Amino acid sequence: MSALATVERHGPMTVGELATHEQVQKPTVTRIVAALLERDLIARTPDPLDGRISWLKTTGQGRRLLQRIRRRRDEYLAARLKRLSPNELETLERAAELLERLTEVGP
Repeated sequence: MSALATVERHGPMTVGELATHEQVQKPTVTRIVAALLERDLIARTPDPLDGRISWLKTTGQGRRLLQRIRRRRDEYLAARLKRLSPNELETLERAAELLERLTEVGP
């Protein structure tokens, strides 16, 4: 699912670009791409200018699957957050702010 989400977020992209994003070797990502293609979660389109290159993009079915997964994850987290005390929620909010600062791009 990580590879599918990467193609959705950064695609269209080549197999090599996907391997770089996922930080795996090309043979590994080639197997992942084959499984995603077989399940019709991504599509492969040949490059019109360079026949050696093909582009990967998510299909409607792939986008719908990601939406379902994200919705279930959000529902799960919302239910878990309801169990926290106000103090714990405040601590979590401060931690989220720190994490956002740590992941900001730039100096």
